Amino acid sequence: MYIKIVTMYIKIIPVLLLVGVLNPIHCETLNPVIIVPGDGGSQMDAVLNKTSVVHFFCRKESRLYNIWINIKELLPAVIDCSIDNLRLVYDNVTRTTSNSPGAEIYIPGFGNTETVEYLDPSLQISVLGYFADIVNSLTKWGYIRGQSVRAAPYDFRKAPNEMGVYFIKLKNLIEDTYIMNNNTPVVLLAHSLGGCVSLYFLNNQAQSWKDKYISKYVTVSAPWGGTIKSLLLFTSGYTFDYVPSEPRHMRRLQRTMPSSAFLMPSDRFWTSDEVLVVTPFKNYTVNDYKEFFNDLDLDFAYQMRIDTGHLIRDLKPPGVDVYCVHGQDIPTPHMLVFDTDSHRWPDDPPRYVYGDGDETVGVRSLTGCLRWVGQQKQEVNHQVFPKLKHLEILSSEYLKDYLKSILFNNN
Repeated sequence: MYIKIVTMYIKIIPVLLLVGVLNPIHCETLNPVIIVPGDGGSQMDAVLNKTSVVHFFCRKESRLYNIWINIKELLPAVIDCSIDNLRLVYDNVTRTTSNSPGAEIYIPGFGNTETVEYLDPSLQISVLGYFADIVNSLTKWGYIRGQSVRAAPYDFRKAPNEMGVYFIKLKNLIEDTYIMNNNTPVVLLAHSLGGCVSLYFLNNQAQSWKDKYISKYVTVSAPWGGTIKSLLLFTSGYTFDYVPSEPRHMRRLQRTMPSSAFLMPSDRFWTSDEVLVVTPFKNYTVNDYKEFFNDLDLDFAYQMRIDTGHLIRDLKPPGVDVYCVHGQDIPTPHMLVFDTDSHRWPDDPPRYVYGDGDETVGVRSLTGCLRWVGQQKQEVNHQVFPKLKHLEILSSEYLKDYLKSILFNNN
């Protein structure tokens, strides 16, 4: 069994020393790239036909409009309207979620890259850029939007157990892209939650299909074992660092999202004696999720954790060549502490106890891909970029040069 392990701890050195001079003349068809975005990284459109609203100024009816991410829809006061439209409703009989009554949510741009390049389509500026730098680099290297570089946005509120239709579309997109590019296998490029979603997809495909259609699997900042920050979504809330409102406003949406439960720390990565959340009343570990949700009066969220916690729990190898990339050496929440008047449980943002990671995901979770070493015959490559944050890594020249080396077989 042949396993290639490349664990490179790159210091801040000139780019030319990192990848060499890469100006190849391409005589063959490039391996097409399909992007799978992360949590919050897909735009959403809405159509409203509501009988009631949370504020008198919220609209009850609308034509199709952009709701996520739309900074104007997330301003103070207005955000309550948007969150009510985006929230999900859990059914504990079907164990599935549905849209808020009177709101229909659509994911635009499937197959194209425009809706994952910028977070707000009306503000195409660098601070709100997502995959824009990478897509622009790919086009400079000879890739064509909509043909050899494409994207598979999805409803990031959901977890893989509710994404059956999406996975059918993703499989069709991969096959279609393969054909469009002279029967050339595809490179899957996934960020954050997209890594977990695409792993679940690959785990459910026949090996013969993967051998034919998938060339490489590049994951960036994937939280293979979950993240402590996901616990914020159920306590004080989290603004994704760009929503211009209080975390508690976002919490009403985040508590209803199965993906929030899906990303909670896994008991395969944390032990039962490691405290994740500290409060004046009790502490919580990975073995205390039922009590955690009971104390928050969120039984439906505990049910969502039961539905999703096992989906990639065993971290089954994907069966394709892996390039696992992430940042490191940045203080990252290791424990949430609610212990003072300014950090009141559960409504105020907690105090953090820090460990190593990429600011959003801890290093033990980021390196979960190394568990595949010796478990598959395909390569498992591991690349660390110190001091690159969870999202900012996507605009890093180091990542783009490394991606170029992967695509043009010079790594």
